[in-house]
Amino acid sequence: MDGVGIAFITLAVLFALLVLAVGAFCLRRYQLRSALGTFDASICLPPKGWRMGVCRYTDKHLEWLRLVSLSPRPRYRYLRSSLELKGWRNPTESEKTRIQPGAIIVSLTYEGQELLLAMKYDVYAGLSSWLEAGPVIGIGTWR
Repeated sequence: MDGVGIAFITLAVLFALLVLAVGAFCLRRYQLRSALGTFDASICLPPKGWRMGVCRYTDKHLEWLRLVSLSPRPRYRYLRSSLELKGWRNPTESEKTRIQPGAIIVSLTYEGQELLLAMKYDVYAGLSSWLEAGPVIGIGTWR
């Protein structure tokens, strides 16, 4: 084999790996979007700023997964009974460039720390219903 053949094989393998990575990313994104209880939401953590991702409701947790990742595990996981909804507001001009268009900023507290999520208003209605539908402290099985 000459140098041209080795270079061609190397480029073909790299291209195949790139196609597999893009395919895996698209499959993960499709699975996240098609599952019940998932929605697009950016998260703001004070030192890191805004990150785009997908939130997922479970029976006891609100999970946030990175948008650009192949990991099936959530990056952040919040216990439902420890989340407290504070309200929502419109984004500032600087925030509008970092979050999805038409989103609102939802303020939550989790174990005393502020948590900001950017989501569509109809998704906010679902989130507030999910939080309010949890059992009252002392009556439910998990609070």
